[in-house]
Amino acid sequence: MALRTTSRDLGRKVSFMLSRASLLHSHATSFGFKQVSEEEKGKMVGNVFSNVASNYDVMNDLMSAGLHRLWKDRLVSKLNPFPGMKHLDVAGGTGDVAFKITETINSISRRATQDSTEDDFHNETQIYVCDINPKMLNVGKKRATERGLGEDRSLIWVEGNAEALSFQDGSMDGYTIAFGIRNVTHIEKALAEAYRVLKRGGRFLCLELSHVEVPVFKQLYDYYSFSVIPSIGELVAGDRESYKYLVESIRQFPSQEKFASMIIDAGFQKVEYENLVGGVVAIHSGLKF
Repeated sequence: MALRTTSRDLGRKVSFMLSRASLLHSHATSFGFKQVSEEEKGKMVGNVFSNVASNYDVMNDLMSAGLHRLWKDRLVSKLNPFPGMKHLDVAGGTGDVAFKITETINSISRRATQDSTEDDFHNETQIYVCDINPKMLNVGKKRATERGLGEDRSLIWVEGNAEALSFQDGSMDGYTIAFGIRNVTHIEKALAEAYRVLKRGGRFLCLELSHVEVPVFKQLYDYYSFSVIPSIGELVAGDRESYKYLVESIRQFPSQEKFASMIIDAGFQKVEYENLVGGVVAIHSGLKF
């Protein structure tokens, strides 16, 4: 009996060590609070966003009480869009940020004196919406049509990976990523790619759910995150697990200071961040000189 128990324990240890070695060999990374291989994470994150695509905007409104729209307005105001700009919005499949940028540029153009030179300048505007998930892009294209932007030639939809962008070096005036960078496998690679595709003087802006440090507010926020949000996901989208992952991924994301240091390490200068709603979200920015 003792020998059988010892053999069983040994088997468990060997199995655990082999499993751990396998994760290390394939470079373990986090998927929420779980440790998985990098290959698994890519597939699992893809499944999450395929599952939530059709309810993504409704859930954002419910989870943030509509505040995500104001946060995105603030992001775009910091970008300071202009007619003729070349801009890349990454992980922006449903189009929210791209629509705001496009509408801001259109508003500027309408206020300005209309002449042939300006029309030509405006026609050069290119807002690229890049997302790794085709289902999210399909939602965005449908929404563009509903908003009367379906035929807008300045909006360009691209399926692509934030860690390996298909755009040329120094080709973009601006780069935004909203609620997306925490889902990439290698944040450093995504930041390096953002730096690479930006022109000198180009601006990097990242809107991301972040870390609350005010004690009482943090306790309330944790309760809301881990108890209420997954329940809303189950009730509205029929998918508790995807929203449980999304909450866990927020807690795994680097603190505001740590993420700022990662942006600096990528080569950006004048790096700063602005906390909104006590750190529930933060907007990080940097310039490429």
